[in-house]
Amino acid sequence: MTTQHTSGSKAAPTKIVTTNTGRILRVSADAGSVPTPPVTTPPAAATVDPARRADVLFRVRRDEGHEISAWWMIGAFLATSGLVILLLSGVPGIA
Repeated sequence: MTTQHTSGSKAAPTKIVTTNTGRILRVSADAGSVPTPPVTTPPAAATVDPARRADVLFRVRRDEGHEISAWWMIGAFLATSGLVILLLSGVPGIA
């Protein structure tokens, strides 16, 4: 958790606190203690792999350091380009 003191000529001095989850809190500098975010523990049934959600179609959780080969992306581009050219070649009136 990080803190930053701010002060302006018109406003009262405040302290900006960034929590571990990335939430930014603005607290007056007069406050004696910095509020801590509530700690919530998710139920055991809610610990689902985010890559397996119903709204995620093609995301796959891979092992650390395992990446897809760039040749798959190059091949997909060439196949898509070829398909577009093939389909457009059937359109009459295009020279």
